Amino acid sequence: MALWPVSGRAFCILRVLWMLSCGAGTSGADAGSPRSRDVGSRMPPLLEIRRESDGIQGAQHQGRPVDCWEVRSQNSSEWCHFIQTNPDCQMDSGFLNYLDGIFCVFPSALLPLVVTLYALWLLYLFLILGVTAEKFFCPNLSAISTNLRLAHNVAGVTFLAFGNGAPDVFSAVVAFSDPRTAGLAIGALFGAGVFVTTVVAGGIALLKPFTVASRPFLRDAVFYMVAVFLTFTMLYFRRITLAGALSYLGLYLFYVLTVVICTWIHRRQRGEGLSPTGSSQPEHMSYPEDEESPSSSVHSGEYEEEYRPLLPSEEGTLQILTKSMNPLDRRKWRRKSCYWRFLKVFKMPVEFVMLLTVPVVDPDQEDHNWKRPLNCLHLITSPLVCILTLKSGAYGLYKIQGVFPVWGLGLLIGAFLAATVFCTTKNEEPPKYHCVFAFLGFLASALWINAVATEVVNVLRTLGVVFQLSNTVLGLTLLAWGNSIGDTFSDLTMARHGYPRMAFSACFGGIIFNMLVGVGLGCVLQMTSGHLVVQLELDGLLVWILAGALGLSLVFSFILVPAQCFQLGRGYGVCLLLYYVAFLTVALLTEFKVIRLTTL
Repeated sequence: MALWPVSGRAFCILRVLWMLSCGAGTSGADAGSPRSRDVGSRMPPLLEIRRESDGIQGAQHQGRPVDCWEVRSQNSSEWCHFIQTNPDCQMDSGFLNYLDGIFCVFPSALLPLVVTLYALWLLYLFLILGVTAEKFFCPNLSAISTNLRLAHNVAGVTFLAFGNGAPDVFSAVVAFSDPRTAGLAIGALFGAGVFVTTVVAGGIALLKPFTVASRPFLRDAVFYMVAVFLTFTMLYFRRITLAGALSYLGLYLFYVLTVVICTWIHRRQRGEGLSPTGSSQPEHMSYPEDEESPSSSVHSGEYEEEYRPLLPSEEGTLQILTKSMNPLDRRKWRRKSCYWRFLKVFKMPVEFVMLLTVPVVDPDQEDHNWKRPLNCLHLITSPLVCILTLKSGAYGLYKIQGVFPVWGLGLLIGAFLAATVFCTTKNEEPPKYHCVFAFLGFLASALWINAVATEVVNVLRTLGVVFQLSNTVLGLTLLAWGNSIGDTFSDLTMARHGYPRMAFSACFGGIIFNMLVGVGLGCVLQMTSGHLVVQLELDGLLVWILAGALGLSLVFSFILVPAQCFQLGRGYGVCLLLYYVAFLTVALLTEFKVIRLTTL
């Protein structure tokens, strides 16, 4: 996973933001009043918060809200009291309280060090998201679609799109669960949309000029513009109703139906039928760094021949267990580069935990990746993961009738099922119900991704409080970049290996799923808690710049691509890259109040 090229970029931004925030905090302390801030949700006038805690309590007593980022305007000795007494600073989800850690656990003199540690932890969380989605979530979704005998195009816009966009969708669902972080989801979805449709699409055109498939491009562009217009309408009214949330999901279902009908018409014209075994290409294809690309298959065969045993031998149960739980392949380690080894060191703990808790079914292998002892162990560990990660472990501590814990019941049921499967199966061949493990692996990996996405949102919110940044700018930069790393390098790799049309189609097809399902599902899940209207606390002019930039980039491509007879060259790629640089510059200048619009 190409995570570290982005890390240097993130550190540069964090360093600049740190210098700006320190200067603003010093000036605010000298003046005795906090820095004013424009909030898009039209909050009441900001309070003049004194350094004494009685000023904070007086403001709360009068019913006037105190924003959490005001903590930097206080004396450092009052930071912890402010965080613990201000309702806006409370984190209702997640396993760690990052605000309490940075303002209460560590002294104020170590604040730069703690911020650096949080940034490194954020990068590692992105790494966990990428590994879990790539090696555990996507393979199980592919196995499920194969067992359900879905056509390639239907699987591509449903299960495979869900697998590729899992980090974005889960981050949006988590962010929409709290009105204070809804701007983070909007910024991430819009920011990732601008990034993918400009930087990634432009990079593909620069690497490999090609002729784009006309009908799929026009179809995806039209649906994406409709989704952006729908979101623009919701932002204008600053709320999303139940009908609005269902319209997102309905539009996505209509998109899937359109894909199926268009494919059927196209195949009927060619004299083919819509069958699962059709020759259509999948919607998304990648070459992860842990897998061999087609160009290296010959060399891989030589290595396999070198290490192949002379006589066939049957492995024992304990040997199968230890081998299947080992995330490191020594043969691959020896012939890989130092960069790959460096990343692998950080991936190994994550992969070991995932191998221990998430079963993976691979229909492409002869035994479908059946590991009898490990799969039996999964029947114990996977239910425990589901219980302990759901709602950040809230249900794991629940006791039935106040006596027996829920996790204990899951452990007993899992142990019984594991013993039954172990006694009725063999090491050599998978059972007929092996496909059930794909559903178990899908559920366990989805909950792992949801738990990690919750921590990502909480860390970003904490960094926003420290640097006094809006959730929108954090979403369109760090969260959007982090969630787009996997798609970026897989799409560019596809283009480099001679599949530019497929890579370009993935740029538009994947983000349609992310926006429609991310917003729709996130709002519907929040409404199940009793709130039939999701209020959006927006960040003023910045949100409209973000929405306008995404809409303008789509219109630009929608007009320019047909005007070039669908021939995309390097000039088109350069224009898209320059467009993203201009957009990011305007967004950051707006965030730091260099660009203002007093009428908003």
